[in-house]
Order: sequence, then C-alpha cells, then structure tokens
Amino acid sequence: MNVDKFEFPDGDVLVAEVSPSLIPPVRYRGRVFVRVGPRRDIASEAEERLLTERRTAYMATFDATPCLGATLDDLELDYIQNNYLPTVVDAESLAQDNRDIKEKLASIRLYDRTHDCPTYAAIILFGKNPRYFMPGAFVQYVRFDGKEKGGDVLNEKRFQGSLYSMLPKLEAFMENAIVTRRPVPVSLFREKEVINYPNNALRELMMNAYMHRDYQSNMPIRLYQFDDHVEIMNAGGLYGEARPENFPMVNDYRNPIIAEAMKEMKYVNMFNQGVKRVQDMLVNNGNKPAEFDVSKLTAFCVNVFSAEYNVKENDDPINVPLNVPINDRINGTINLSELTDRQREIYEVIKNGTINGTINGTINVPLNVPINISYLATKLEVSDKTIKRELKILKDKNLIKYVGSNKTGHWEVTTSDDSL
Repeated sequence: MNVDKFEFPDGDVLVAEVSPSLIPPVRYRGRVFVRVGPRRDIASEAEERLLTERRTAYMATFDATPCLGATLDDLELDYIQNNYLPTVVDAESLAQDNRDIKEKLASIRLYDRTHDCPTYAAIILFGKNPRYFMPGAFVQYVRFDGKEKGGDVLNEKRFQGSLYSMLPKLEAFMENAIVTRRPVPVSLFREKEVINYPNNALRELMMNAYMHRDYQSNMPIRLYQFDDHVEIMNAGGLYGEARPENFPMVNDYRNPIIAEAMKEMKYVNMFNQGVKRVQDMLVNNGNKPAEFDVSKLTAFCVNVFSAEYNVKENDDPINVPLNVPINDRINGTINLSELTDRQREIYEVIKNGTINGTINGTINVPLNVPINISYLATKLEVSDKTIKRELKILKDKNLIKYVGSNKTGHWEVTTSDDSL
C-alpha cells in the first residue's frame, strides 16, 4: 500500500494506492475478500481456487523476487560490468549491447523492471550490504573447546558481505585456520602427514550451504568447529524434488539464479555430484564419511569428523592374528567368484569400512565406519532400491550381517576373503 498527500488551494487530497498481491489469496482474520465491480464479498470456494491458480502463475523463487527499497546504488556496479558480465555474456554480444545497465541486469535476472529495483539475487551476489535487507545473510564461525557446544568458546568470527567479495575470504580462512597438517611417525625412519580435513571437502560443503540456504530466514550459516568434528548448518531443509528418502541422488535448487551465478564464478559445478565428491575426498584422506542430517524441516546439517582425531584414537590398535575370529566377522576363507561385479564392489566397501589392511601378519581393526544403505548408494552411484536388493543376496550367502538397530545400525562382513 502506498499513501501520498497532495496539497491544493481548495484542500488536501489523500491518495491510497493498493496494488494486487503477487501471492494471492490474501487472508484477513482468516477470511479471503474479493471485489467484483462495486461489490465486496467473502471469496467463495471457486473464487479462492482461481486466486490460488493466479498465485502459481506469479510465483517465483525468492532470489528472483524484487528487493523493494533497493536501488542501483546498493550494488557493486563496477565489478558487475567489468568482471561478472564478461563471464556470462560473450565478448561480441557485450560489445554490441548499447542498453542501459538496468536492461543488462534484467536480462540475467538481477533487476526487476516492473518494480524498478534489483532482485534479491543481485543483492546477495553483488550487494554492498546484503544484511541491511536480509539480517541472516552471514556466516557465524565458532571454535568450541571440546566435543560439544557447552565447551568454552576459543574463537569467534563473522563473515558477511556479498558473495563475490566474502567467499574468497571464507575459503582462505578455512584453509589456514581450520585445516591443519602434522607429521605422524609410521616407522623408525618414516613419517606420514595427517590432514585433519581435506580442504576441498569443506569448501564444497560451504559453497553448497550458500547456494541452497533459505535467505528469508534470520538464522546465519553456522560453521562450528569442535575438537573432533566440524558442523555446518544452514537455514532451509531439503527443497523441491529432494526428499530424505532420495537424498543425495535427487537435487533441486531453492535459489536457481544464485546457483547459476556461483557456477559462472567457478564456485560450484551444478552436476549433482557434491555429496559424492565430499564423501570420496573424506574417505581418501582417512576421515569417516560425513553425516548428513536431513530430518529437520527448516535446517540442513552436516558433520565432518577429523582424521587427526581418528589417528589419536587408533594409536594403540587392536592387533589380531590372521584367520582368528574377530567379533564373528572373520571365519575362515570364502570364494567370491560367484558374485556379480556390483556385489563384489559392495562387499569390498563394507569390508574396507570395518577392516583396514594388515600390519606384520596381523589385522588392524580401527573404529567402525558406519556402512548403511545411504552411504553405499552414494559411494556406488545407484539407487537405494538396488543396494537393498544386493545386500539381501550377500546376507543370504552369509557374507555380511546387519549390526545394531534399524535406525543407527550398520553392515559388517562376516568372513575374510583370503581366497579372493
């Protein structure tokens, strides 16, 4: 609603202009009112259905909606024109484009011509002060002493600003302040470098948090570091077609304009491979697989566990002679030649998650890595249904067994494969 006062010699005039809502129907005290000509009445069921259909036609993602009250002065126009536009528009077309800056920005969905203002995507990506319009648009980093939030706060830092200027600072901070490297002796004359977190894995998770977060929420992105793990939480649960039962095989974009811009700026690839890449990098570095909590409706959380902490817990491994039963997981030898390639691959993943090679004729048994259906589906890039079918075959052959409850349990091998 816009209200203006006009002064005339014969008296003042008050003009109230009410524009139709972009997201009808609008309810007042639980009722929807409509005006048909001079008649004002409560909307019937049919009229309300028409308003709902009109809402679908108007509906746009949040990053595409106009940021009312913002102007071109709120954007870093020099960077947009000199750095960003040349990456999304070919040089020949850009050289021949004589339109004003508003028209250029509107062509890439960064400006709303109807309301004559930038979109929220423009403010988030290139705004001078995004928090003025979205108070929760920042990253809160906290280093806690211990393994829980109840520990003393050892360090606290806030990252804010437009994505193009803030993300490089966040990347540098994670690489220099969170990621650590230290030598660990593996023999009398040899050392091994242990990296607590692979930098690219943390980077991928943080970029995804920025790309998928709900910018209408006042909750910042939380980057919490503990002695043994890092927790990343952002506002907004799974979106669109993504559901807990199909995560991470199915992806959807809450902020498609921001996602496209981050792809053009080389921060993400939009190939729906982020979760798999993260898990592979963690496993290759010696970390446990990341734990994704997709049960929350309004937030998305992931925990990444430190490889350095795992090394500390395994300084005194349990050494057991070969071919001796270890909690009923090793029982003689077996022949895997009758299995399909996928079944052998699943068996190897489960085995490597519970038994980690040999040392001087003994088997080194580290802490169990939870191998569940979701992890196997991500690792092998197949559906949960396929994994369930193959697991049943392996279980019927007495090669694997399920340990624990239905919610928190995991798969383990039941026999060694010395004959393989």
